[in-house]
Amino acid sequence: MGFEQYHEPASELPARTRTFARMCANLTEEAEAISWYSQRMAVEPDETSRAIMANALTEEFKHFSMDLEFLLRATPKWRQIARGILFRDGDIVANGENAEEAADDSDGSGQQAPPPSLDIGGLKGQRQ
Repeated sequence: MGFEQYHEPASELPARTRTFARMCANLTEEAEAISWYSQRMAVEPDETSRAIMANALTEEFKHFSMDLEFLLRATPKWRQIARGILFRDGDIVANGENAEEAADDSDGSGQQAPPPSLDIGGLKGQRQ
């Protein structure tokens, strides 16, 4: 893949922005892996092979979730919006619209501030 995740010269980007871009790329790759395993399992006739793939798929769910949690911790506004959408009943789009409207615009610009320092500690055992 190289460095296709950057839309600006990498040498001009702060380290925290490059880390954020890497984690976004990880999230995308985990989503792709989930799709690939799901497709393979849908057509695989061998039960043992499907079981092995199902085990691998569960690992991809874990990796996707860890990547997402890292990004949400690094981006408070994203986390705030996600809380208004994830794990809620009702209309997903309506929940999204309501969450977006309710999100803080702390700098008043209408745009999200760049990610804060990513020195956020380990993910293991921490809940927010």
